[in-house]
Amino acid sequence: MKQLVVCGGGNSAHTLIPLLRDSIFDVSIYTSRPNQWAKTIELEWHNPAGEVMGKYAGDLKKASNNPEELFPTADYVVFCMPVHQYRVALHNIAPYLNREKPVAIGTIYGQGNFKWMVDEIRREYDFDNLIAFSFGLIPWVSRMVEYGHRGLTYGCMTENYVAVDPIMNYDWINEEFFNQVCYRWFGKGKADLSENFISLALSVDNQIIHTARCCGLHKKFGRVWEHKEDVPLFYRTFDEISANLMEGLDREYSKIRETIKLRYPDKRFKHMVDYLTLEYFSHKYWSLDVMDSILSSQTLHSIKTPVIQNEQGTWEIDKNHRFFLDDIYYGNCIAKWMAEQLNIQTPTLDDILRWAQNVRGERIIDEYDHLIMDSPDLNVPLKTGIPTVYGFKTIDDCIM
Repeated sequence: MKQLVVCGGGNSAHTLIPLLRDSIFDVSIYTSRPNQWAKTIELEWHNPAGEVMGKYAGDLKKASNNPEELFPTADYVVFCMPVHQYRVALHNIAPYLNREKPVAIGTIYGQGNFKWMVDEIRREYDFDNLIAFSFGLIPWVSRMVEYGHRGLTYGCMTENYVAVDPIMNYDWINEEFFNQVCYRWFGKGKADLSENFISLALSVDNQIIHTARCCGLHKKFGRVWEHKEDVPLFYRTFDEISANLMEGLDREYSKIRETIKLRYPDKRFKHMVDYLTLEYFSHKYWSLDVMDSILSSQTLHSIKTPVIQNEQGTWEIDKNHRFFLDDIYYGNCIAKWMAEQLNIQTPTLDDILRWAQNVRGERIIDEYDHLIMDSPDLNVPLKTGIPTVYGFKTIDDCIM
């Protein structure tokens, strides 16, 4: 048996663990709340109508908050946590990873360019045995029913894509892991190989959906709601303001992607596509437009807008939610830096960043629509994924 450690206890962990049942893996979890995890994690697969299509259960070998108990024997490490925590977790576990055998370390969602993050600890700790991998899209629609006990999934993507570094390791990781967590159970969801991680970093999924919607809600309703029940559901009430912002972001990301493709014609960027094309790839369904894509998804309708109650007793969007910490600092800021490198104007992206800095009371972008690279808010250790934090000075450094 190979040893696989799940890092973090997010929604996807509650799906992944049961789907690794009867695999080649002994599964353990690294979590700050080990006492809240059951020995057996249960999962139900529902169709959009709520009918139960399947039930699964996977056992945990161990749940621990002590890295010394888990990582010295790990063959695989899989992150199931918000993107902005990836680098923090990598630096926390790096001293305990095995150096004598290949260790595959990856993420369920590849935003932010996971290769850059793994390269960072490869250099700092002088590793030569780490294999990085990432899914391009979260493989399943997952929900947590009871923390550490039960999860819910609405099934997996029709097709997904992954990046692996070194790329020569794709075949055996695909056989051992990628196929085991989707195709084995659902008969779909195979992982097509992306030849680079930059396509994942410029994904047009969460980082344009979440930020456009949050900004759109503020533009329509203002900063606060008097009562929690006044807060609209995140997707079910998706409107024209949010759709226009999302379409604007998608167009600007497309300019960045297409310029990169033209600048590096010898490289393949098969999966670096616009939002609707990516939706078709993953679901095999063509939506009419952004609005149709969001509103036609029955599995998203119950998701609530992330809000907190402020000192005045009213309700506002949680500025410390992953929609900011992931999608601004490890999403939009990366795209903005690349746009500046490529001399591409991004008025919608600038609008989003200006809105985000106002909400958070920070300095991200200046009056000339440039990232404030010397801002203390962009220089907190491990806070952002802007390429300069990895030592990159030009767009060529990122792509080569």
